[in-house]
Amino acid sequence: MQQGIQGLENWVAFLSKADIPVLKRTGRELLALRQDPDRLSARGVAEVIARDPLMTVKLLRYLQSHKHRSQTSDVIVVEQALMMLGLDVFFSKIPASPLVEADLHTHLDALTQLLHVIHRAQRASIYAREWAVVHLHDMRYEEIRIAALLHDLAEMLMWCYEPVAMLEIRSIQQHDKALRSRAVQEQVLGFALADLQHALTKAWDLPELLLTLMDDEQSRKPRVRNVILAVNLARHSANGWDDAALPDDYKDIGELIRMPADEVMAMVAADAGMACDLTRPH
Repeated sequence: MQQGIQGLENWVAFLSKADIPVLKRTGRELLALRQDPDRLSARGVAEVIARDPLMTVKLLRYLQSHKHRSQTSDVIVVEQALMMLGLDVFFSKIPASPLVEADLHTHLDALTQLLHVIHRAQRASIYAREWAVVHLHDMRYEEIRIAALLHDLAEMLMWCYEPVAMLEIRSIQQHDKALRSRAVQEQVLGFALADLQHALTKAWDLPELLLTLMDDEQSRKPRVRNVILAVNLARHSANGWDDAALPDDYKDIGELIRMPADEVMAMVAADAGMACDLTRPH
């Protein structure tokens, strides 16, 4: 664990050099594909990566740091990134290790919280993609999905590397739910997770479009709005389907996709079963 690191700049420097851990399930499934030439394909590998925000950003970070001079545009879509790199390069240069379950084996309470955040991100990505495809007819829906998946990346990373402080933040908020998350994070960490997220995406030179889609300050843009509302719905519903914030979520989603709030609520209830099935560990 990295409790000795202090300050936003030092955390950015540390995380920029860190070998980001991935889910054990990701490592297991990628190994199975690699060992089965009949099943191995860029699409198959992309489908595995798609469920793991940590593996996704690991791939994008590598791609951005190894851009060819002739490359004129950034790549966000995972399958396209794999095709550019080639599967041999992917498996040799971006191994599915270390594993979060191994790194946090002495902090099982923190591991549980990390897995909750990842599950929440997976659900947000499913909601965002569904609305983009079905209701907004966004042909670049995969960009929306990835932005929702990575929206809370900084929180995931801090659960990996600073579990004690993250548990302290959670404990403070549980005792006083009126406290703003940002204030508690600044009190314990010395900075807000949103500021760390912004600083990391800049330091890692992640694609500009991805930065825009994850920027809550640009919420008036429909594609950014899609991401924010999907993240909000996943976060609030994780507290239970009786969470007090959900009626406002349904109203806001309805305004985005032009649907009455009660119909949004019914749609979300139906989609909840699908999201749980797709994100349930095997």
